[in-house]
Amino acid sequence: MPEADRVAIAAPPFPSQTGPRWYWPRSVYIHIPFCAHHCCYCDFAVLTGAGRLVEDYLDALEGEMALWLAEPVSVETLYIGGGTPSWLPLPSLRRLLQMVARFFLFDQAKVEYTVEANPTDVTEDKLSLLREYGVNRLSLGVQSFRPETLRFLERHHNFSDIQRAVTSALQHFSDVSLDLIFAVPGQTLADWHADLRCALGLGVHHLSTYNLTIEPKTALWARVRRGQVQPCDEETERLLYAHTIAYLEAQGWEHYEISNFARPGHASRHNQVYWAGEAYFAFGLGASRYVAGTRSSNTRSLRLYLSQLRKGQLPIAESETLTPRLRAAETAALQLRRRRGIHRDAFREQTGFDLDELLGSVLRKHRGRGWLEDAGPIVRLSREGIFYADVVCADCVACGADEHQNGATN
Repeated sequence: MPEADRVAIAAPPFPSQTGPRWYWPRSVYIHIPFCAHHCCYCDFAVLTGAGRLVEDYLDALEGEMALWLAEPVSVETLYIGGGTPSWLPLPSLRRLLQMVARFFLFDQAKVEYTVEANPTDVTEDKLSLLREYGVNRLSLGVQSFRPETLRFLERHHNFSDIQRAVTSALQHFSDVSLDLIFAVPGQTLADWHADLRCALGLGVHHLSTYNLTIEPKTALWARVRRGQVQPCDEETERLLYAHTIAYLEAQGWEHYEISNFARPGHASRHNQVYWAGEAYFAFGLGASRYVAGTRSSNTRSLRLYLSQLRKGQLPIAESETLTPRLRAAETAALQLRRRRGIHRDAFREQTGFDLDELLGSVLRKHRGRGWLEDAGPIVRLSREGIFYADVVCADCVACGADEHQNGATN
């Protein structure tokens, strides 16, 4: 990236830039909320028809970073998501990348720097700009290759758009990831298998596969409530997910987290920060962060986000400092999402808690159900337990939540 973009930033200092990985972040997420269209299933903080506000938003984003950071900080992973970062006009995208270069220092040979994009936004000019500023990983919101599924999901691209975008991205970046959605109403196993085959045939390195969830207050949620859409049943959902695992593993892909698969050596390092229970910065509308043992999230109201930052105030809507016990319990729940599970010694070193003393009753309960495998040094979800991950993880958090509530009350 151009060295001229690295300048000192005057701002109130953050209390520390050192500490263990759960305390001081070495990763950063930046949220760009702008979209051409608000898809029916999406419950993220997104904005449509708001192009006139892009520069105001970037002003506020820069102000938020300055309030958190007294000087540029070193990071190992960066992720710009949304929304649709690639929707930004080229000059605004350049300004965003320059901003990132001012606040965050990284070794271009070692960093993982991801930007999300829609296939129809991918141009040679934008890809070249991203690479100029150190981006080395592109995540494309494909969702499906089938016209019927894309229409249902309100995605405005087609197979040709995807193929063109992937081909161009592979010429610029060493890692290309696709998002795919399964359990879409009317989707068959053959349909989903065809999507997986198409993805692998394009030569990408990583897949994030998500089952379609009906999130409250989305357009899809309203259609379901009116009886206009019949959600996929649990049996079909399980069948599609089980096929995903079996097929991708048979093709030599690593299932490294509940929803994520990668060719060997291409697992997302940024994703793994979340699932390890490590700290991370987050900036932008609705963004959630975990810094120094405190979990906080920004307002989802653009009006409040802009107005508070104009006044020099952080736009935080919710904040909670975790007790050591709750932090340890949540760390266990996150790490169980990883296929490699929890390493007892590493867990003790990270949290200060012995896993069996903290979660002994939960471990025994789910081992008895056959949902956990215990290999001595490591505890992880069994092949059957993968399908009940939410239940197991919720039980882990509950072990720490009661004491946390008592501590907050006393």
